[in-house]
Amino acid sequence: MKMRNSITSAISSSVAVKERLLRDEKFIGRLLLAIDILIKTFRSDKRVYLCGNGGSAADAQHIAAEFSGKFYLDRKALPAEALHVNTSFLTAVANDYSYANTFKRNIEAFGRKGDVLIGISTSGNSDNIVRAQKEARRRGMMVISMTGKTGGKLAKSCDILLNVPSTDTPRIQESHILLGHIMAECVEQALFGKRKNKKKSK
Repeated sequence: MKMRNSITSAISSSVAVKERLLRDEKFIGRLLLAIDILIKTFRSDKRVYLCGNGGSAADAQHIAAEFSGKFYLDRKALPAEALHVNTSFLTAVANDYSYANTFKRNIEAFGRKGDVLIGISTSGNSDNIVRAQKEARRRGMMVISMTGKTGGKLAKSCDILLNVPSTDTPRIQESHILLGHIMAECVEQALFGKRKNKKKSK
């Protein structure tokens, strides 16, 4: 019975967070702006980079794959990449400089004006993401931050803040993937047309 209560409580709390997002017109407006930026970025043959730590690193990689692989449609690949996937680069920079400079160094190497950086942090206070976002803005990139309720330090170094209304890390991460899927679907529809069916292969 106790375990069943844990299950139903987790599902209920996850649904509650998403219902708050659904009712937040300002949040939806910011999400629409983020989607519009992504559409324009891909149309201009620019690139989208994502970064995060731990579970947020997994989310960054997941969302990047939805763009560069496919979401619903069989279409051309879109240039999106999670910055942590080159482990040699990541560990070399962490060892030679500091872990706080890992993603900043990525942006120095690859970021160009007109590109987009999506920084993902449930707390909004991950130092390596803050530094990456500041470097991205210095380079003329647009910055989208996906965070928890307060936005943390990332709120001050981004152009668009998608702050999930929760302070519970698992609930925030579940909503981050929802937002990633929404962005991928809307970008795909805008660039390649609507899907013919609802079946998504994985």
